[in-house]
Amino acid sequence: MIRPCLSHAEDRTVKRIISAVFFFLIILPAGVAAEKKDEKPNPAQSIDELRQQLEKILKDAHTPGISVAIVHKDGPEWVAGLGLADVAANRANTADTLFRIGSTSKAFVSLSILMLADQGKLSLDDPIHKLAPEVWFENRWGSTDPIRVVHLLEHTTGWDDIHLREYAKQAPDTMTVREGLDYDHHSRTSRWRPGTRMAYCNAGPPVAAYIVEKLTDRRFEDFVQQNLFSPIGMKTATYFEPAPGMATTLYHSDGKTPYTYWHILLRPAGSINASANDMAAYVQFYLNRGAVGGKQIVSAADIDRMEIPASTWAAKDGLKIGYGLSNYATVADGFVYHGHDGGVDGGLTEMAYMADYGVGYFFSINSGSGDAFEKVGKAIRAYIGNKLQKPALPPVAALPANASDYSGWYEPDSPRVELFRFLERLLRLSRIHFQDGKLVISSLRRNETFLPVTGTQFRHVPKDDAPDPVPTLELLSVNPEGRFIQAEETTMKKIPSWMACGEILATAFVALSVISIVLYAPFWVLAGISQRRRRPAERALRLWPLLAVLSLVAIVGLVILCGDDLIGRLGNLTVWSATLWALTLVFAVTSIASAFYSWQSPAPAVRRGVRRFSIIASAALLIATAYLVYWGFIGVRTWA
Repeated sequence: MIRPCLSHAEDRTVKRIISAVFFFLIILPAGVAAEKKDEKPNPAQSIDELRQQLEKILKDAHTPGISVAIVHKDGPEWVAGLGLADVAANRANTADTLFRIGSTSKAFVSLSILMLADQGKLSLDDPIHKLAPEVWFENRWGSTDPIRVVHLLEHTTGWDDIHLREYAKQAPDTMTVREGLDYDHHSRTSRWRPGTRMAYCNAGPPVAAYIVEKLTDRRFEDFVQQNLFSPIGMKTATYFEPAPGMATTLYHSDGKTPYTYWHILLRPAGSINASANDMAAYVQFYLNRGAVGGKQIVSAADIDRMEIPASTWAAKDGLKIGYGLSNYATVADGFVYHGHDGGVDGGLTEMAYMADYGVGYFFSINSGSGDAFEKVGKAIRAYIGNKLQKPALPPVAALPANASDYSGWYEPDSPRVELFRFLERLLRLSRIHFQDGKLVISSLRRNETFLPVTGTQFRHVPKDDAPDPVPTLELLSVNPEGRFIQAEETTMKKIPSWMACGEILATAFVALSVISIVLYAPFWVLAGISQRRRRPAERALRLWPLLAVLSLVAIVGLVILCGDDLIGRLGNLTVWSATLWALTLVFAVTSIASAFYSWQSPAPAVRRGVRRFSIIASAALLIATAYLVYWGFIGVRTWA
């Protein structure tokens, strides 16, 4: 199974995060469902068979079409467009049809910066406040740990990801990079010391692109066109809206309802349109380590640098797997790929390659179907990997002498979206222990096993996939901020056992109370009606907790109804976003009212059992409310 990667897949990311909040509050307490086992396709033995597999995947997932390329160092093996580019017009995709490639665009910022660094115009270690003091950001560690160019590209600034209103903005193509950055700067505040943890942030690369503009006195898109697109052979790639008939239409999950063209606010972060032919040339560029037709466009050393992270704690401790300069490693079926994926409303892309094997691939679909995206990627990798010898596994080493010091409870400490840190703390709370010479991470989702490789590094041993051939976990060196581990892209911080147990008990208490309120609601209502004249004081004790839970149910329903248009509906001030804001306030008010009436109702007028249950339920609701208030979720204005 391929590791989850970090991308500009805006609608997928935001929908998953917001839906997970309410899944956790409403559905999860009823029981965790068994995870669906990954389906491993039978490797296609020929391009014709692979084509048939992809066409079936598209049909089953209601995805109109795909752009695809399988490339070797000496040239492409297969470049094609399958399915429809325009459903209404019955226009077919071809190898020249342009698709949105989302965050795969970010690498062109890193390539541009590296080219300027080679010319001596800047250094990856240059502080941003010296290169672009006019760009607003906040870093309270600036005197000792300034934000540097490398932090923008490796996502180690500590900034929050851009906010929903920035995602939702339809920016005209005439808007400059600087104007896009000035539209909203509130996310550009360092939450921790820069150059320590990685957290994906779509604002970093556009700041770097603005620096390119300042140093070259040229529009960033023009610089890329002249120095990268044209020399690489990406003849039709563009950051701007293509002419009618050149590009595919992007569709909702039904495969029929089209999206309007998304004019992305921060174009360098994910705006490129490119064809299969364009991307085949781009993949070959990496396989040949920056050379095209024997001419070095970017130095091989620069390509090497892109693939290896340098600025995080883990990188400084020697872990080579992670997010480099707009290029990261993923492990699938025992192979290590480099590249980047991406996404926009109605489109998902993946570009990956293995330089050691001289092969890579690209594909982009014209719907937001995560199911199609995952299955297409698996089918292509199965075809490629079926002909290759897996790399040898590093030998198992002894556990580090201080391994026992790392046993205990950990919580994620590098959230991509700060608003939902409260959710990650609970859902990804994990316990680390060492057993039979192995490191085991136990969490709500699953148990993961890691084998020691060298020093403080460990490699993953999946239950349903080939073992990882490289280490992906690091026991980080102790520093004044505490004890940490790096597990793939997540930095985890050790916390006291009493804190972890307290969070687990409080969460279980709230969850069980919410469930009990829902289960007993019909009995409460019926009892209240039948005993209306005898016990009117019990009405409030029954009503307020139920209203609080119903407000959560309403929030879930609202998010579900937003569907594929969640970003537009919640990223702007609309009836949807205003209703979400109001419902979170209703939850807080009804929870407080529930507690008030539980304690104030006259004893003779309320039965002891009803009072006790009301007090318990109200206490749980108050705990949930206080927690959400502390993390800024109550009264959330997603459009602001």
